[in-house]
Amino acid sequence: MTDTPIRRIAALGSSYAAGPGIEPVADRRANRSARNYPHLLAERLGAELTDLTVSGATTDTITTTPQRVLLHTFAPQVAGLPEDADLVTITAGGNDLGYIGSMVRLGVAGRCSSRALTRPLGTVLQRKGVPRPSQADVDRAAAGLARVVEETRRRAAHARVLLVGYLTVVGPDTRDSRATPFDAATLDDFRRLGDQVADVFTRAATRSGAELVAMRQRSREHGLGSLEPWVTGLPERLRPSSVAGAFHPNGAGMSAVADAIAEHL
Repeated sequence: MTDTPIRRIAALGSSYAAGPGIEPVADRRANRSARNYPHLLAERLGAELTDLTVSGATTDTITTTPQRVLLHTFAPQVAGLPEDADLVTITAGGNDLGYIGSMVRLGVAGRCSSRALTRPLGTVLQRKGVPRPSQADVDRAAAGLARVVEETRRRAAHARVLLVGYLTVVGPDTRDSRATPFDAATLDDFRRLGDQVADVFTRAATRSGAELVAMRQRSREHGLGSLEPWVTGLPERLRPSSVAGAFHPNGAGMSAVADAIAEHL
């Protein structure tokens, strides 16, 4: 643990930091849990927390563009950063590449395709397939994440800044199932896309000089289908409230991320 006291933490990011589907809910409009990793970390360190995370955020909505969610608009997250923050955590960039959103879409498509009544909807949802970002797309996402770091340093000059990566979703044990209705080729495509998201963090850390808490390799044996998954699969009943948390960290996953950050500190 760091010798310098951490009295105030701020958290920026998308759903992988916000924690949709994990009770209790801290902010329903932001799809933000009161037991996400920023809350768990602040509790462990005895620090005050400013949690600015919003599910669906991109690097742009964190830095410059207001984020519209239903009837509410969130200002760019950095606008809420406290100047006296000692530590700022950042988890974002996956939405810039369409990572988890496409997994939810294709998961619902796979489930719909298994029934004659909903098969036409499944066919429509499957048309786009898994995103295939180019190297230029990865570079742009990394540049966006590096801008988040730069803007964080501008507003909270004395804060230690940590980039916190995404947990593995499709791991070596993930197979076609009700919770993960993907064929082998689609699973491989999502593994590739997960690697690209991890590369975004590596590149952003190199570009910005921020510290990196890399979670992909650390969580490799805890993907869907493993004995102890740190993420959720597609729920049995497809309701908007439950689907929002699909393919996201569960309580154990958030605890593992908080543990990794504490170990890093």
